Amino acid sequence: MFLSPFGTLGMKYWMYEDLKNKEGINQKRDYDLIMCTVDDRVTRVAWLNRSTILYAGNDKWSIDNRVVILSNTKTQYSIKIHNVDVYDEGPYTCSVQTDNHPKTSRVHLIVQVPPQIVNISSDITVNEGSSVTLMCLAFGRPEPTVTWRHLSGKGQGFVSEDEYLEITGITREQSGEYECSAVNDVAVPDVRKVKVTVNCEYKGWGNCGGVGMEPGMTLHGVSADPPYISNAKNTGASVGQKGILQCEASAVPVAEFQWFKEDTRLANGLEGVRIESKGRLSTLTFFNVSEKDYGNYTCVATNKLGNTNASIILYGRCPLFFWPEGTKLD
Repeated sequence: MFLSPFGTLGMKYWMYEDLKNKEGINQKRDYDLIMCTVDDRVTRVAWLNRSTILYAGNDKWSIDNRVVILSNTKTQYSIKIHNVDVYDEGPYTCSVQTDNHPKTSRVHLIVQVPPQIVNISSDITVNEGSSVTLMCLAFGRPEPTVTWRHLSGKGQGFVSEDEYLEITGITREQSGEYECSAVNDVAVPDVRKVKVTVNCEYKGWGNCGGVGMEPGMTLHGVSADPPYISNAKNTGASVGQKGILQCEASAVPVAEFQWFKEDTRLANGLEGVRIESKGRLSTLTFFNVSEKDYGNYTCVATNKLGNTNASIILYGRCPLFFWPEGTKLD
């Protein structure tokens, strides 16, 4: 008997004999070749998969075009299966009819599939103290073992053997890369990584979750940069002219901006104003300044680590008058 699974990448095939009958079988482990040996006394031969006849002599009974007869001689009767997949797994029987009595030899095909991670969590950013669940789903035959490792700066962190890794009350020391590996000893492990960023709670200068920190500092790979308004200048504009207030803030993550006049939040496009925020800069534009537009405005910059604000004044500016040349003023 000869089963040669050609054309399928990423699979291995494991064959073993039925221990009740070893007659006519040359067995190898992790191999391509098993031969069904016959002799001159044989009058009929057939190949079966479970109870389904694949070939009877040279006559093909199977409708599967991947199954072909490879050899039918006085000494050998073999078939070949192209592009073997997991559905081909199972018992294969070589049935031989002699003048005296029928004989059978059986092998069992086991299809082994290398481990493959088919679904894994995306990179994630969370606040310190929250709970995190990382997922890593893998497929393979035999079923792979899934292992999570924390790749910390101090070396390999804790190890968990499960598809789901649950972290309760995450700390900044638990930020970084988490490695998922799927192993089943058929081929090299499949390995993927997930990056977990932990934002520490900011409660004012010098205190970030109980650790003294300043804007722009990082600890164990944790970003600690609350908003800091670096540019907010008072601006003058004449009635009927365009006026622009600017507010620039440094922050990681990038800050979101809001504008207020007194206690009222300004909405983009209402009452002739436009708010544009891009990156570090937010602008409040008045297309046609009126008397009621003058006054104190507040720019608020916010991110996950905190917020800050600055007061900016739009004040009136006297229009410039240009007298015609030669005009005499009394």
